[in-house]
Amino acid sequence: MRHSSLGGGAMTRLVRMEGIDKVFPGVKALDAVDFDLLAGEVHALMGENGAGKSTLMKCLSGVYQPDGGRILIDGKPVSLPTPRSAQDQGIGIIHQELALMRDLTVAQNIWIGREPRKSFGRLDEAKLNADAAAIFDGMNVKMDPRTPVSSLTIARQQMVEIAKALSYRSRVLIMDEPTAALNDTEIAELFAIIRRLRSEGVGIIYISHKMDEIRQISDRVTVMRDGTYVDTVAAADTPIERIIAMMVGREIQHSDIAIPDLSGAETALEVIDVSRGAELKNISFDLKQGEILGFAGLMGAGRTELARAIFGAEPIDRGEIRVHGKPVRIASPSDAVRKGIGYLSEDRKQFGLALGLDVRANIGLPSMGRHSDRMGRINEGKLSEVARSYIDMLRIRTPHDAQEVRLLSGGNQQKVVIAKWLLRDCDILIFDEPTRGIDVGAKAEIYRLLADLAKRGKAIIVISSELPEVLRVSHRIAVMCEGRLTGILPGGARQEEIVALATKREGKTAA
Repeated sequence: MRHSSLGGGAMTRLVRMEGIDKVFPGVKALDAVDFDLLAGEVHALMGENGAGKSTLMKCLSGVYQPDGGRILIDGKPVSLPTPRSAQDQGIGIIHQELALMRDLTVAQNIWIGREPRKSFGRLDEAKLNADAAAIFDGMNVKMDPRTPVSSLTIARQQMVEIAKALSYRSRVLIMDEPTAALNDTEIAELFAIIRRLRSEGVGIIYISHKMDEIRQISDRVTVMRDGTYVDTVAAADTPIERIIAMMVGREIQHSDIAIPDLSGAETALEVIDVSRGAELKNISFDLKQGEILGFAGLMGAGRTELARAIFGAEPIDRGEIRVHGKPVRIASPSDAVRKGIGYLSEDRKQFGLALGLDVRANIGLPSMGRHSDRMGRINEGKLSEVARSYIDMLRIRTPHDAQEVRLLSGGNQQKVVIAKWLLRDCDILIFDEPTRGIDVGAKAEIYRLLADLAKRGKAIIVISSELPEVLRVSHRIAVMCEGRLTGILPGGARQEEIVALATKREGKTAA
């Protein structure tokens, strides 16, 4: 049963956060924020990147200490000085980036630090596995507790994280972007577990940027903006457009993609019969200056593998790559950068950023030679001036250019990656999942940026798992299935045409 008006007194209030403040050097992250959670509800927490959602949840889960306000559990004020103290209050959190020990088994991950013991302190492995199995039975999930975590898919690892949280008898479960790396089938499995937990009275705080998910799974929606509370509304009764307007403080304008006439444009990139093992099979396409070529396909289709091959991060077995009509040998990413190719990885934290460095250094990394003297000494003033110009241009939310990039929100980190390739002035830009984990307002900004870059003559590849996104930004759409390019469609193609090509397995006709 969906609760369309959950503000009444009939429901048990598990959590109440009142007037929560949190200040970091140079930034007021939370300003008198209110939030509450009822038993047996899924309460979505939404807002643009940097709105304060994660900071608020870290206050609730004992990671941060609020500078003002109070937290009540079951109506009683509590202090949560550590994550363990929050766990003791029945509060569990599942972070977007899973924190499991891959070399341990499922059961060992669930009970780490709390392992059952026999006499003389010996590990009771049978009870360890039995207790883990009992939690999975309660979740209606089939999982062998003896399985090494390293052998599990991301979706199954997430089930382990949920089981671990429930092992603390959590009545409050915080889920941060839980479906970011899941396919539709895995999302359906996760939603089934969420509904089961809700029916058992668990309160779930659900953080997501995916609007369709919010309507499917949540009962109420609380929106934050710029560290402040905006409103709480019933999910079933509130149009998506209103939620978006609350998040960004303005209406997001959606317009159909304008397809430019590129008949006379120079070909910036040609990929000819490129193959690599079983991952890539005779891929051929071209990319014009001023064109946005979208790549669609199911997970495992080979899109990222193709991007990494073009960028020199993975070697190709055979085939040819041409840049502005000339064959090139790209054996490493540095070769690609010298040829004017920039790559924005889907994993910006591992491959796109130096998290321990500041914003200025990250923006300047590929272009340090331009900001150094003959002795290799960096002109910090010049670099700072250039970095600030890109901070302003891309509206990167940071108190200053010397802020460590790890302290920025996901959307602003992505903009830093974009800034570094713009500063390098690459002619060919490959965007791999450019808006993953980014809120709707930041998405709109990146879409506008892509269009502006194309108008300036940049040749752009956009890889995205979201069909509406591919359709919205692409002048043409290349579709892959199982390592093959199954077709190239014009911009404005129908979703069913893309799906047909995305499921066109070798030796079979498209449905």
